[in-house]
Amino acid sequence: MNGFKLTTLLALSASALTLAACGSAEVASPGEGDFGGGTGGGTGPTTPPVTPGTPATDCPTGFANVGLVAGGTLRACQLPTTITGNLTVPLRAGTVYAISGRTEVGTDRGADPAAPVAGSQQGILTIEPGVRIYGSGGSDYLLVNRGSQIFAEGTATNPIVFTSRANIDGTTTENSQGQWGGVVIAGRAPTAVCPVGVTAPNIACVGQIEGTSANYGGNNTSDNSGRLRYVQIKYSGFEISPNNELQALTLAGVGSGTTVEYVQAYNSSDDGIEIFGGTVNLRYIVINGADDDGLDTDTGWRGGAQFGIVTQRATAVTNGSRGFEWSAAPSGTAFYAQPKVSNFTIVGRNAAVAADALLTLNTGTQPTVINSVVTNPSTSAAACLDIDDAQTVANNPVFRSVYFACSRPYENDSNVNAAATEAVFISATNVGNTAAGTSTMTAPAGATLTAQSLAFINGANETGVTPANAPAIYSWFQAVTYIGAVRNAADTWYQGWTCGLQSGSTC
Repeated sequence: MNGFKLTTLLALSASALTLAACGSAEVASPGEGDFGGGTGGGTGPTTPPVTPGTPATDCPTGFANVGLVAGGTLRACQLPTTITGNLTVPLRAGTVYAISGRTEVGTDRGADPAAPVAGSQQGILTIEPGVRIYGSGGSDYLLVNRGSQIFAEGTATNPIVFTSRANIDGTTTENSQGQWGGVVIAGRAPTAVCPVGVTAPNIACVGQIEGTSANYGGNNTSDNSGRLRYVQIKYSGFEISPNNELQALTLAGVGSGTTVEYVQAYNSSDDGIEIFGGTVNLRYIVINGADDDGLDTDTGWRGGAQFGIVTQRATAVTNGSRGFEWSAAPSGTAFYAQPKVSNFTIVGRNAAVAADALLTLNTGTQPTVINSVVTNPSTSAAACLDIDDAQTVANNPVFRSVYFACSRPYENDSNVNAAATEAVFISATNVGNTAAGTSTMTAPAGATLTAQSLAFINGANETGVTPANAPAIYSWFQAVTYIGAVRNAADTWYQGWTCGLQSGSTC
């Protein structure tokens, strides 16, 4: 993301309505819950098993039959454009699911869980393991509104796949991107986007999500928007207007009660994952081939991410494509973004210009990066680290046990030169770091992606680095005995549920 792309909104005044909680055995938000029969429909009776390659004859109750896809081998069943009540997307033989346009789970219930917006409706969307859901164009995206939930829980061997119609039809390539919108989740956790005169954190601090007109934010740090586990999001991202894009996964004001783990973002035409404010934590993340940034954060995100692989695909852009871009916009706010990561490995592309450092920190963000590896080809012009502004320097970024293996360790930025960036990276409190290392990482055997380097498995040099005590820095982090995302060839947490990273698996 370049620049500040959000507009602030005053929090909506809401009438009091307190409900009991239910849905997928979890509380949607304190004070909210059971919505009875709703209008979203259910699974209904399923058709008998069909021969592989034979489409189902009908669709489950609550879904529209929109014909056949994939050369007539699959029945396409379309989700309602607004899902209220409980809706389950069942795994059925000969069936694939579609979204058309802005597909919403619930309607925006406002910032205050104790006083939902009058007339608003709650939704809970449950998606079964192995289900595939596609969009056909850039305006097709899934939005989970504040006060509603999604439970998309695949398994290690049977992930849930969000993808494009072209992918279902078998016409995508390793350079395909931007073929549908993506997945957007809005929550009620704190954000730095506040009206004039209001200081975060505050329930009145509400923003509008990039690429949509949906609102996010509140003051509930533990807000629960559901669970994403073992999920692929492929060929997504779409520019609604200049600097106003959808990415694979957008998390806006999402709270720490939400589970996000084992998620792959593949070939997004914008960012892989973008986080606006909130307190959500992420674990076991794979981002391959994003056309813009891998992990982009903004507007006061104060959560953490641990165990992540980011690999960059060669792109046509000449700048702005980074592994991390971490911002704190609006610049100058006292409620800084405080992104925290441990055990990430970023493998950059062979960048032709020097304007896209793999780690780019700006607008007064207050970052923590520990136990991580950042590398790119020796022929790349991109640096490992770029600190863009004096305010970010003043916020004392934390780097511990970080291994750089780039053609240049630091960007000589016009605001903060390479010497000043180096002083941050090797300060008295930032210990165990390597600025000019040599990568000994290797790629997984049999991986089928060829348009990017997949050398993310630690070798001897990476293994030789002593890790920092992760839980002592952020209590949510798990203790580790290694740096980077993948400790050795026997560490295969990323296989089975992702595409392209193991023999026989294609995207």
